[in-house]
Amino acid sequence: MTTARLPLFPLNAVLFPGLVLPLNVFEERYRAMMRELLKTDESEPRRFAVVAIRDGREVAPTAPGMPDQTAQPEKGPGAGFGPDPIQAFHRVGCIADAATIRERADGSFEVLATGTTRVAVRSVDASGPFLTAELEEIPEVPGEGAGTLAEGVLRAFRNYQKRLAGARERSLSTGSELPDEPSVVSYLVAAAAVLDTPSKQRLLQAPDTATRLREELKLLRSETAVIRHLPSLPAIDLTRSPTSPN
Repeated sequence: MTTARLPLFPLNAVLFPGLVLPLNVFEERYRAMMRELLKTDESEPRRFAVVAIRDGREVAPTAPGMPDQTAQPEKGPGAGFGPDPIQAFHRVGCIADAATIRERADGSFEVLATGTTRVAVRSVDASGPFLTAELEEIPEVPGEGAGTLAEGVLRAFRNYQKRLAGARERSLSTGSELPDEPSVVSYLVAAAAVLDTPSKQRLLQAPDTATRLREELKLLRSETAVIRHLPSLPAIDLTRSPTSPN
C-alpha cells in the first residue's frame, strides 16, 4: 500500500475523487498550511487530505461562550476537535490537489482543489502549526457487475434530477455529457445527490465501485419517491458547490 504524510484539512463535508472543492481559508492554522503548500514547486502537485468531521467544529470558537463566560477560545491546529483529534474525524478521506492557491491582501487564501484519491487516515499529528496525517491509499476495486449497475444508476440519476427540477427541462448534464466509466459514475452521483454527510461518507468508504453503485441505486430510488410526493420542492442547482469556510 502507498502511504504518505500530508496536511489534513477537516471539513463538515465529504470530498470525492473528481469533485472540485473551492475553499475560503481564513483561520491561521489553515493559512499556515497554504503557505507551506506554496513552497512546493508549481510543477509538483500541492496535495493535502480532506476528511469529514464526525464530532467537532470546522471553524474553531473565537470567543468565550456558555456556560463558562470567562473561558478563552481554543487555539492551535487541533482546536475544536478535542484532545485526540483523530477521534473527531471519519477514518476515510480524499486527497485534494490544489490547482490554485491565491493569497489575498488580508492574508487569507482563495483555494481551488480537486479530489484525487481515497485514503485511510492511520494517525493524526497536532504538534505543528497545522494538522498532518499518516495516510494509506485505498485502491478502487470495480467489484462484480459494476458496468451494468452504472447504467442503472445513470437512469435513476436522470429521473432523480428531473424530479428535483420540478419536471422541467433542467439537469446537471445532458445524456451525452454523463460519463460511462463505473467508478466515475459512482463518484459523480455521490457528489451531486442531495444527501447528508453520513450517507455521503458511507458511499466514499464503500469497499468497491459495485457496492457504491448498488447503494446509490437504493438511495436514488428512495429519494425520488419522496420528492414525487413533494411537488412544491424548489429546484436545486446541482452544478454549483458552496465554498467551504474554515
